[in-house]
Formats: sequence, C-alpha cells, structure tokens
Amino acid sequence: MTTSTVRESDLEPSLVAAQTYVTRRRPTYIDAGVLLSIMYVLLALIPARFIIPGMTDLGRPALVVGFLLFIWWLVARFGPNLVMPGPQPIRWAFFVFFIVLVLGYAVGFLRGLTSMESNAADRTMLFFCVFGGAALTAADGLPNWNRLTSLLKVLVVSATFVAAFGVIEYLLKRDLSDYLTIPGLQAKGWTPILEDRGAAVRVASTTDHYIEMAAYLALVLPFAVHFAVFAKRRRGLAITAAIIIMAGIASTVSRTGIIALAVMLLTLAPLWTWRMRYNIGFVVTILVGAGAGASPRLINSLLTLFDNPTGNSSISARYERYPLAFRYIGERPWFGRGTGTWVAPMYQIMDNQWLETLLANGIIGAVAYAGLHITAITLAGKALKRSETRETRHLCAALISTQVMGLVVAATFDSLAFATFATTLALTLGLCGAVWRLTHPARVVRTSMPRWFLGER
Repeated sequence: MTTSTVRESDLEPSLVAAQTYVTRRRPTYIDAGVLLSIMYVLLALIPARFIIPGMTDLGRPALVVGFLLFIWWLVARFGPNLVMPGPQPIRWAFFVFFIVLVLGYAVGFLRGLTSMESNAADRTMLFFCVFGGAALTAADGLPNWNRLTSLLKVLVVSATFVAAFGVIEYLLKRDLSDYLTIPGLQAKGWTPILEDRGAAVRVASTTDHYIEMAAYLALVLPFAVHFAVFAKRRRGLAITAAIIIMAGIASTVSRTGIIALAVMLLTLAPLWTWRMRYNIGFVVTILVGAGAGASPRLINSLLTLFDNPTGNSSISARYERYPLAFRYIGERPWFGRGTGTWVAPMYQIMDNQWLETLLANGIIGAVAYAGLHITAITLAGKALKRSETRETRHLCAALISTQVMGLVVAATFDSLAFATFATTLALTLGLCGAVWRLTHPARVVRTSMPRWFLGER
C-alpha cells in the first residue's frame, strides 16, 4: 500500500531556533506516529472486553496508551523545548468541548448524583482524556506527510484484521474472540454473541458491538480506498484490504454501516474521475454478486434493513424513547443533567448520541460537539483547496468524509460510548488538523515541529 515516495514539502527544513534549521525527516524510534500506531494496533487486535486486571473498561491497553498520550501532550505544551509552535485550531475546538464537559461535570455534582452516576461521570471524563490524547497528538505530533501516511497504513491494516476476523466468524458462525486472549489481561463486561438478524447472523469481531464494528470499519474504509486508488506498488494488497473491510461491514448486518458507506461515496465520488467511478462501481457490483452467490441470506437481510421503517421493531423502539428524552431535556436544556450521568442501565439506552449529549450536557454540549466536527471539516476543506496534487486532495476529502460520518451516525447509535469507534474518530479529528498544518501557506506553520533536541535552549 505504498503511495508517492517523498513529498516535496517534507524536504523543507524546520526553523526551530534563531538561524537553526533541522530536517523533519530525521529517523526516530519513538514519536507520536509510532505511539499512535501502537495504540490502534492494540485497539484492533485485543478484544474490547479484555482489560488490565483491577481496572474499569478504560483499562484496555490501547486506552491506557491514549491516556498517556494526553498526559504527554500536556507536558509538551508546558515544556519550552517540547512544544509544537504555531497555531492549531483543533486544540481550541477540543478544549472548548472539554471545558463544556468539565462544566457539565460540575453541574452534575451540584444537582446531586447517585453512586452509579458519580462513577459514570468520572469514567466519562477519563475517557475524553483518552479521546483528547488521540486527537491532539495526531494534530500536533506528526512532523511530515510520511509519518501521517504510515499511521494511516497501520490503521487500515488493523481494520482489515478486524474485518477479516469478523468475516471468518460469520462464515463459521462461531465467536472466536477467546482465541485472542492475552496473558495477564482479564475479561470484563459484556461479550457480544453472534446475533440472528433476519436470515443472517451478526458479528462484532474484536469490538464491543455489531454497530460499533460497522461504524469503525466504515470510518477506516475511505483510507483503504485512498491507498487502493493511489498506490504505486502493491496495489493489489490495498484493493484486497478495501474489499475485506467492505465484507466486514456487510457481516455486521447494520444500517449504520450502510449509511456511513453512503456518506463516504457522496463525499469522495465528486473527486473521482469517471474511470475511477466505473472501476469502483464494477468492483462493488462483482462483490454484491459474489456475496449473493456465497451467502444469499446475507444479501436479503441487507436489502430488508430499510424496508418498511414504520413497521421495523428496531427503528420504532428508538422512536418510542424520544418522548422520555425530550422531557428530561426540557427540564435542563442548556447544560443538561451532568457529564456522563445518563447511565444506560439506570435509565434508557437512547441509541442516539445527539440525544444522549443533549441529556448529559444540554444544548451547549451538543453545539460544542458539533463544533469539533465542523472545525475539522473546515480545516480539511482548506487543506483540500491548498493541495496541488490529486492524491493529497483525495486524502483531505477522505478525512472530510469521516467527520460527516461522525455527525450522521451519531443519530443512529450512542457513538461516543464505544471506545473503538470513538477513539478512531478522535484520530481522524486530529488528522484534519495535521493536514491543515502540513498544507499551510506559511512555512513556519507548515514545518512546525518540537524543539526537544535543543537541550537547554
């Protein structure tokens, strides 16, 4: 999955002190790109229920790495030799959102919380530190296009594993996640079983839920398509990865996955040539035909997902919860009941992140969360306009598609409650900031990098 070898902008030196320049392509062993890669490999390979003993569900090894990245980013901001100089709008968008969460946290305790609500509030604040660790490290820590592309390749390979594992589970009709047990970790929480839906079964692979798996794979698919289109070498591997990820989405039998795919196509198709559209349409047609031959039940189940929505029990159950949600929202419309205090076992699962955000953090919280995605879309859009190559413009469009997915699928399930999807979404937020920085017209911003090697300066 190799794209262009060296981008010209990566050869620009970085000004790190008065009359002192360094290359941004110096070899490093441990940096933001490497740590983020480790995080997303762990997120994909270790089933979601396995945690470090004695910890909560935030004890997943990948989430621990994410929390450490947040601490690392904070330390770097206060260290004059570690800081990444230059503007970065993603920082401001995230911290506006985080401040709203902190205010909501205070509002909840002022209201008075049960022990379950209190624990949930603490857990939510810790998780958004992990969320911030992924977003901020990606936005500020990737020094060049080479590091960014390498990270995306790791993300695609990791998602391909999740998809392939799910497809194998679907074909064998067995939960195989126990074979991925890591010594020293313990299982905690709900284990998703193979669930019948229509004439097919649903799988969750290493994620927490079937819908989460569909949304997570759909979030990564634009990058797999990007490599399949622009790979200079081993294009067959890139195409295979994209096909496996699409098959993984199908194996979840999820409306959310199909909606996310539609969002991706609507966002990326305008940048494709007619030849590319024809090729991708041909591949999709072959896949659907092969799927119909290999598993007609799966195709029938996918086709009936949107059939008769008023009579569909899954959709109607969601609608029936809305009056309850709006009643609570009306009681505390602006700041909500408190960050993380809408506890599903205690109240109701809304299957709608926008409603849960309104319940927990009110209108202010929903606006702040939407502002995160809108900021990211704006930054990636500016990067797209500045880009001089089709490859870079396509990558920026792929990032835009992930943010539109984030806005849309938040209405189909409680997206921020599922760590695999939410932390991957956080990464794409940060990458929108990274491409904005790497395409900035001001070279001092475009080549911005930490000055840790300057010692006492």
